[in-house]
Amino acid sequence: MVSQRWAYVRIVTGTILGGVLGFYVMHRVEISYKERRNEEIRRYQSEMRRRQQEEQQAHAELWSDS
Repeated sequence: MVSQRWAYVRIVTGTILGGVLGFYVMHRVEISYKERRNEEIRRYQSEMRRRQQEEQQAHAELWSDS
């Protein structure tokens, strides 16, 4: 009986610890993914601002030459 009870304790403990570990790992993966996506969005936005400024400068030069 004691060995059967010990087996149940080990199974329950392993299940709980495995769940906690899995949750923590997925949480870290999600956070790093979100940070990477935010960095990509920031780069994209800065690139779009740079292109828009270049376009405005080219447009201004076109009108100043006339």
